Amino acid sequence: MSGHDGWEPEATELVRPYVITKGRGLPDDEQLSLITLVTASADHAQRPTRLSPEEQTLLDLCAAGYLSVAEIAGHSHLPLGVVRILLASLMEGGYLMTRPPVARARLADREILEEVLNGLRAKFG
Repeated sequence: MSGHDGWEPEATELVRPYVITKGRGLPDDEQLSLITLVTASADHAQRPTRLSPEEQTLLDLCAAGYLSVAEIAGHSHLPLGVVRILLASLMEGGYLMTRPPVARARLADREILEEVLNGLRAKFG
């Protein structure tokens, strides 16, 4: 037995994410997907004094430049859901800005690539 009168405290990994997020739910995937890019807003120098340590860590990570939500979760060592909730909260407070991910580049036309290859073969043998 541990604790008083046989009472054992709950595992911190079960309680902690709920405490960190203050019971808030996940934001929509459209708002914060894994590849959404996040950075601190221009006036991030005026940091509030009432941020949790986890929110402060995320804000510090985002101050360096644009990072994806997945990268932020990896650097912070927090669960992805917790990171998404905290980022949404910081966005609502005006401390973070998001930008959609860079669009995938269009593939080159096969005919153009073949013409370039033929030109290189003709010139260099």
